[in-house]
Amino acid sequence: MKEDADRILIVIPAHNEGAHITECLESFVNQTRIPDEIRVVNDNSSDQTAAVVMRFAKTHPWIKLINRTSSEEHLPGAKVVQAFTEGLGADWSSFDFIGKFDADILLPPDYFEEIQNTFLQNPKTGLCSGLLYVEKEGQWIYEAIANTNHVRGPVKLYSRACFSSIGGLRPFIGWDTADVLLARYHGFEVRTLPNLKVKHLRPTGAGYSARNARFQGKALYHLNYGWLLSLIAAGKMGIQRKKSTLPWHAMKAYLQAYTAGAPRMLDSEEGKFVRQWRWKQIMGRLF
Repeated sequence: MKEDADRILIVIPAHNEGAHITECLESFVNQTRIPDEIRVVNDNSSDQTAAVVMRFAKTHPWIKLINRTSSEEHLPGAKVVQAFTEGLGADWSSFDFIGKFDADILLPPDYFEEIQNTFLQNPKTGLCSGLLYVEKEGQWIYEAIANTNHVRGPVKLYSRACFSSIGGLRPFIGWDTADVLLARYHGFEVRTLPNLKVKHLRPTGAGYSARNARFQGKALYHLNYGWLLSLIAAGKMGIQRKKSTLPWHAMKAYLQAYTAGAPRMLDSEEGKFVRQWRWKQIMGRLF
């Protein structure tokens, strides 16, 4: 049953998600706590994405389709945030919880019930999610491209207070790390619930390519990590992926952004907090 006092809005940016969006929306429809509104932003799809959403909308009026026309330019990070923001609309503040979800996930049936309970039990919670799993050799295993305490981009649910405090999502690559750090900067707690296992039908690229390493380097610059922290993060990426050239590509992209005077995603005070937070994490692991 829905509770009128606690309304949930979900925005799903979707580009050519016809292969997965039927299963995805079915997992939303089958929730024990159904969201009050789902807005699927069809961003320049050339497949059946829009038709699938319209079919669901006919029988579930709380599912809505928004067609968006955007450029063909490849804008990692920025484009998905722009689509999300268009779906968000001017009335987002009338909802108590705001979600940014992907169209290639399958949620367990109690997903929103459990997360809503977490928010209600601890009002300091600002950002919450389950964990993503991918299929490998017939088994669903944790998608280990992030720590289990990190709220991943495909399954983010914010409290209205948190979303307002962080100023919404920022159209840069690395936005889905910035929001977690900004939530903490503004005094909110970030939670992941291990019992909520979300199936990720299209695994995230593992970042083995030089191209993805360059994206990571730009993200480190946007996040205002500073040289040393960025070098440590790039080195860690190279070790994890067992490719010694990846840190070089990442730091080259960082230097190019720095030399060009590219805009930062975080201001100086936010950046200072992020650097202190990261150093605290590193020291905690070492000692």
